[in-house]
Amino acid sequence: MTAVHRNVLARAAYLAEAGGWTPKAVGTMLAGLHRLLSSHTNARPILRSEVQAQLRSAMFVNVAADVLQEHGMPLDDDVVPTIRTWIDSRSDELPEGFRDDVRAWLLELHAGGDRVRPRSRATLYAYLGRVQPHLLTWSATRRHLREVTEDDVIEVFDSQRGHQRAGTFTSLRSLFKFAKRHRLIFVDPTHRLHVGRAPKRTAMPMTDDEFAAVKRAAVTAVQRLIVALVAVYAARSTTIRLLTLDDVDLTRRCIRIGGTTHQMPDLVHRLLTKWLVERQRTWPHTPNRQVLVSFGSAAGIGPVTDYYLTCRLSMQDVRLEHLRADRVLHEALTVDADPLHLAAAFNLSDQTAIDYSEMARNLLSRPVEDQLPGNEH
Repeated sequence: MTAVHRNVLARAAYLAEAGGWTPKAVGTMLAGLHRLLSSHTNARPILRSEVQAQLRSAMFVNVAADVLQEHGMPLDDDVVPTIRTWIDSRSDELPEGFRDDVRAWLLELHAGGDRVRPRSRATLYAYLGRVQPHLLTWSATRRHLREVTEDDVIEVFDSQRGHQRAGTFTSLRSLFKFAKRHRLIFVDPTHRLHVGRAPKRTAMPMTDDEFAAVKRAAVTAVQRLIVALVAVYAARSTTIRLLTLDDVDLTRRCIRIGGTTHQMPDLVHRLLTKWLVERQRTWPHTPNRQVLVSFGSAAGIGPVTDYYLTCRLSMQDVRLEHLRADRVLHEALTVDADPLHLAAAFNLSDQTAIDYSEMARNLLSRPVEDQLPGNEH
């Protein structure tokens, strides 16, 4: 066993123990890492697939990858990302004449390209979900994407309304613009079409019953902290996940949310302090600087996953976006629906701030009861 081999195992053991892993989990991970290093020669890089074959658990693999990187042995990532597998499998469900063009479109959405920024997985799922039914319908009379006409697209739009129509238009236009740019079609059938803006977003203040449901669901220290950050600062889920210890100053009662420093009211200060005490007690030696850590992230340095928040709150019927919208709307009602204030206070886009201001004005001009479904005059 070489000195580097010993150092890698020692560092991996330290991180695993700092992450609060059980002795059995630490031993399993170290045994797999030892087998990997013993079979590896310096003549070639270590493949990520080899690490996965030896360690199996994603938690083990992530720690091993970080440690190997620290010791000058970065992994050669030969594993096909799950999103690529999804793109291939969903594209294969399409008729032959449409399959390759749609696959190429989704790959560019995922990876980006010339003057095209990469899109999130959620965007890919939404775009294909809106487009696929119409591609299957068109395939009954059209052999290729280039045979789809403007009348075909208009027929789709005429059958839809509101947000569904606007979403379908955005997705189809993205597909056909891609195809035209790469000369897969001769004419973009969406080029001359317009469907107008989607209906304005709407939001209503949360009811007493809804607040009571949130209170019943948020029972642990971390759940209460997450709810408080949303309810007080209208913080987005990603912002909460990326919050670091450097963003918090308990002595001065300050917290930096989305690049803006705020004072902490007693509620937030108390809940944050309670969570940090629990965090320190559970993971006293973690190298992770994120405020929120879990058994999956405490051995590394990255943030918790989206699923971490979903598992703790959304599955308990606490919708963070609804809570966030209520906070922004409440602020709009107290500042006379000033969009400039909302944009600055919550880091909103100009249009989103204007939308909330209009909702606040509607609430100020008409009683809430009159705006509930079935009470329109």
